[in-house]
Amino acid sequence: MSRNLFIGHWSRRRVIRLALLAVGSWLFFGHVCRPCIINGESMRPTYPSHGFMFCWKPAYWFKEPQRGDVVIMRYVGNRLMILKRLVALPGDTVEFRDGTLLINGSEPDAPWANATPCDWNLPPRTVMENHFYVVGDNRSMSMEEHVFGQIEAKRLLGAPLW
Repeated sequence: MSRNLFIGHWSRRRVIRLALLAVGSWLFFGHVCRPCIINGESMRPTYPSHGFMFCWKPAYWFKEPQRGDVVIMRYVGNRLMILKRLVALPGDTVEFRDGTLLINGSEPDAPWANATPCDWNLPPRTVMENHFYVVGDNRSMSMEEHVFGQIEAKRLLGAPLW
């Protein structure tokens, strides 16, 4: 009888450990470090298409996003996310002139600003309060193939953990 009690006790401890591990994994990978698959060419050459990464949600819990950050944001619902470069902050003016990105009338001195040649033209627009302006790094594709523009700050999920 003591042998059965030992086996029952060992199994109960194992079940409790497995349950704690499952709950901890669900919390961590569902709410802190979410796995993502990159599906698309818009962030090449910075991030390859069909790559794998994690969305680090705490990235902006204690600091504000900065110009040049690569961000992950909710696109539709809670399951579809997109990866983009944050190029302008609230109050900034953004435009593309003959393929050159201009922020507040001047070209940013950063490698991401005009990483790929393009022919985009977009009239100046001012980023609204509580919004950011995002665009992919691969601007050699036509504007129609890209998802870009102003996003609400509340749609920002985090940053890639690479």
